[in-house]
Formats: sequence, structure tokens, C-alpha cells
Amino acid sequence: MSFRTKRVLFITPFYMIFQFFLLKYLFLLLGDVYEGHLIILAILIGLIHCIPMFFEARNSTSLGRLLSTIDGIWMWASVMFLIDIVVIYIIGIFAQLPNILIYCLLAIVPILGIYNYYKAHHLVVNEKTLELDNLTRDINIVHLSDVHFGSVRHKKIIRQITSKLKELESECDLAIISGDLADGSSVVDENDFIEFNDVNLPVIFTPGNHDFYPGIDNVIKACKKAGIIVLDNESLEFDCLNIFGLTFSFEDRDVPKIDKTLIKQGFVNIINYHVPYYWDEFSRLGFDIQLSGHTHGGQFYPAVNFAEVMFKYNMGLFKNDLGKYLHVTTGVGSMDTPMRWGTDSELVILRLKKK
Repeated sequence: MSFRTKRVLFITPFYMIFQFFLLKYLFLLLGDVYEGHLIILAILIGLIHCIPMFFEARNSTSLGRLLSTIDGIWMWASVMFLIDIVVIYIIGIFAQLPNILIYCLLAIVPILGIYNYYKAHHLVVNEKTLELDNLTRDINIVHLSDVHFGSVRHKKIIRQITSKLKELESECDLAIISGDLADGSSVVDENDFIEFNDVNLPVIFTPGNHDFYPGIDNVIKACKKAGIIVLDNESLEFDCLNIFGLTFSFEDRDVPKIDKTLIKQGFVNIINYHVPYYWDEFSRLGFDIQLSGHTHGGQFYPAVNFAEVMFKYNMGLFKNDLGKYLHVTTGVGSMDTPMRWGTDSELVILRLKKK
């Protein structure tokens, strides 16, 4: 049983209890409520939350993906409705709110939901410039991460990415994926990433924690069949770049020990590492650029604000006193819920220019 499955099974009973009380207070704002109906509805929501993953882990189907998507959207809506209810009850302490105003406040959630869903599925291309020594010429890298191929974001997201990469072939030299290509919510078949074969750019991938959930061997097999170069604690020279892919899983708790011989003089040394951790250590070791993802930038408000507190480097391009860079992308896909607000679903062109 995978880590993700164990997590979902552990959380589901508490999730049902949360749903019961959320629905109770939501319906109290709208009128009378019959608790027997709410218990049935809360159990149904809990079952939709956990049952599809058992089937999706063996064979992904349209029905399983639909139920997973509905569950993901409702999880987001539950958080928003909870915030709505708290705001309404706090205001109600000081003033009597007319019903029409309560209905308007609750209607904000589905309106925001339409925007959030669109934002999560609208892939944009952003650009950043990095000035470096040791470049023999300007090089453009497409940086992406956190595709989260799975039940909620399936083959359509692969088509979106490959379509964008084909548009960027004329101006970019290579693409680097910083982990979580797979999500773990569905099985990964060897042909699932096959459309990357149509991209006329070298595509480099280093696994992140989610890539282990559907079986890391399955993910690597699908990558290799799609022509994706897998750097699993390995390095690769590309022009004047020395790229080292450091695999990350949640079993890795200590500062990674990297042999200093991996740093190559006369090259721009890049470390592709899923999480935006240990930048100071990697910089002192000699890596000029660290490419990371993992945070999703928080993905949507108010989680964006929490992510800014949780992660020292949440999203964007950072430069330290040594002149080294860290780029943390907000990712392409979305985890659990297909919603974004305050972050982009992005590919980022990193324009490496000689200082």
C-alpha cells in the first residue's frame, strides 16, 4: 500500500466528520437542516474521496478520473465555504445580516471556483534572466515542475506541455523537469508520456517525492520510452552546462552528501533538485543554479500566504551574495485539487546570459 493510499485512508474518517459539520452550518445559513440527510451526504463525500484511488491505482478510467476531479473541486470549495461561514458568523456577532447578503457571500465561492479552475488549466510561459560567468554562449532553458500526471490531471496536461514545448523549440535549447512528473493518484503506463517524443528539444527529468507513489520504475520506464533523459543522481554535460540531477523522496531527511568532484570547472553547474532546500550548501559546494519546484507557490489563496511562511523560498528567482541562483517554479499541474488563485500554471524560460 502506497504512502498516498495510507494517508487518504487515515484522513477520510476525519474528512467525513469535517464535511458533516461544514454542511450542517452551511445549511443552517440557508434554512432548516435534517441531520440524518447530512450524515448520508458526508459519508458519500468521504467515499468519493477514497474509493476511486483503489481503481485508479490499477487501471485509470474516465469515471474514476471524473470522481477524483469532483472530489478535488469540492475539497477546494469546502475550504472556501468554511472561510465564508466563519466570516458570516463573525459579522453576525455585531450586526444582523439580511438573507440576501448571506446568499451573495456564499455565491462568491462558485464564482471564484470558475476562475480558479480556469487558472489551473491555463498554461502560461514566463521568463527570467540569469547573468553568469563561464557561459560560452547564451542558453535558454525551459524550466517546469510538478506536472502531477494522475487522476485529476491526466493525458490532457501532457498534451498541453508538449504543445507549448514545440512552440518554444526555435528559441530554447533544452527543457528541465524538477520532479513530480507523476502524482501517484493513478497508475502510470509506459505510453503515458509518449507525446514527448514529438518534442525536438532534449528533455531532462529528475524524480521528486510523488514520482515514487505510482512506482518509480513505472515512471522511469514511461520517461525512457518517451525519450526523456532521466538524471537519477547522475550528471550530464550539455554545451557549457554541467547538469546534476539529485533525486528527492520523503525518505531523504538529511542534507544530501554530494561529491565535490561533480562540480566541473569551466562549466555552469546546475543542480536539479525537486525541493527548494539546501541552496546555501549547494551554492558553497559550487553549483551556480538550483532548479526546484514542490511548493506550487501555495497554489491558491489563502494557502499561498501559508506557503510563504512555510518555505523560505516559495516561488520565483533568487540570487545570493555568491552570485548563485535558485529558481522555484510554481509548477504546471496541481495537487489534489485542480484550482489556482494567485499563482500560475507555468513553464519558465530561464535566459542564461554571460555576465
